Amino acid sequence: MNGIWHNIQKNLDEQMAFYDQLKREIFQMIGKLYDLYPKDDSFYYGSIDHLSFDEKASLFSHEFLETFVHIQKYSKKNDVFTKKLYSRLISTSHLLEDFLDLHGAKSNKDWYYYRELTATVRHLSLAGCSQRHIANRLDQYLIEKPPAFAEEGEKTHKFITQTLIKLADIILEEATRLELKVPENIRWEFFPRLTAKDELPFDIDEDFEGIHKEELRKNYLKISNDYLNIVKDFENHAFHAAYSIEKLKQLVPGTINEVEIRRYEMVVHNLQSYFDSYVVYGGTINDLKLKKLRAAFSIPLHLLKMMGRLLHFYERHIIDAGNKDTFKKVKTKLGDLVDSNQLLDRTINYGLFYVCNFLIIGKKWANEILNENINQSSVIVPVPHPKGFHMRPSLLVAKIVDHYGGRVQLVLGNKQFDAGSVLELQWAGGKIHQDQIKEVVFEGDVRALKDIERLAKLNFCEDTFGSELQFPPELEYLT
Repeated sequence: MNGIWHNIQKNLDEQMAFYDQLKREIFQMIGKLYDLYPKDDSFYYGSIDHLSFDEKASLFSHEFLETFVHIQKYSKKNDVFTKKLYSRLISTSHLLEDFLDLHGAKSNKDWYYYRELTATVRHLSLAGCSQRHIANRLDQYLIEKPPAFAEEGEKTHKFITQTLIKLADIILEEATRLELKVPENIRWEFFPRLTAKDELPFDIDEDFEGIHKEELRKNYLKISNDYLNIVKDFENHAFHAAYSIEKLKQLVPGTINEVEIRRYEMVVHNLQSYFDSYVVYGGTINDLKLKKLRAAFSIPLHLLKMMGRLLHFYERHIIDAGNKDTFKKVKTKLGDLVDSNQLLDRTINYGLFYVCNFLIIGKKWANEILNENINQSSVIVPVPHPKGFHMRPSLLVAKIVDHYGGRVQLVLGNKQFDAGSVLELQWAGGKIHQDQIKEVVFEGDVRALKDIERLAKLNFCEDTFGSELQFPPELEYLT
């Protein structure tokens, strides 16, 4: 037994010696790569955690600065801003910003400007990456696109990239002032475009066998219903002509701000996540209506991501820089580097404008999918007494129909009236009054019909004198 234990111990010692040597060689390699040997001392594997702030600042700045050397060298003749370049800028700026914040750069006169430049790069790069994502997939979005959308997107791309190019010289100058080691440039081929010259063949047939049709129908209902509710929220923000700079500054951050846009982003993200998990089932979509509906919220999702980053930068680093003299000076410098008027224009007159535009375009597909999958039925209800379908009962019925989103019609003989339209219900009300009709038929979405029936049993929440009555809990959404 002792002999066996001795052999085990010997093998463990040999393995530990091997790993110890391997660790030492790795850290020696890192030291050579970043030129971080402590002065007059040989670099050993444990020393990397005992570097000074200045030495570690060089280490964490290396890839960040290397990327800006690349931008500085190649961007004059080429559009170097691929998704891979953006990914590198995002990851390196995020890590560097965390390092600087951990060591108090936000409260240090010497390092505060470098820290703010790093944060500026991160938010502009995140915005630029979202815009690049839209541009890369524009042809794959099988939905009607407004004529100027691609052109406005390119204008936004140029604003972001030209700002980052302008930042390159400043960042490298600031790094030199701080005595950080500025590395050599990366080869051009290191940041290729995302697209290849060919695509993989489509050889997985989407097969819904094994998936219960009733389950699919419920999923279609949920995504179309959720989509239409999102559109309702955004219709308040829709506009038809570009806002002036003065109007933009009134809107931001009072009405439109980072918190509001991030909230919308999360809601749309949840919709897309549910769609991809329970409608696509990991594959592609064969149904053209579903493809168009997905495009109608996928484009807005990436626009909202872009808007959120630009608004964060504007609110945090431009208009809310604090009262201290150092903060004010840095704010002024950033304002000279990033055109805040153009930033607001791209955020609202491009971002918000097309978010609303695409969501409204998608209503057609959401309504069609909804009405193809809802359970249909009909109910007979009494006419409101004593005034019939005047303004208030008509408005309540239309609100119910709007709440569920499905199609409902009021039927009088061979004529049908859209129950989602107050005007059409009042037209029907005129005929009902003229012909002294006491009961009417509603046909359509069974969910809406149940609530219309509830409302009718309460005489449409009016007493016999036409005064308003309180809504039951099930109909409180009508208040």
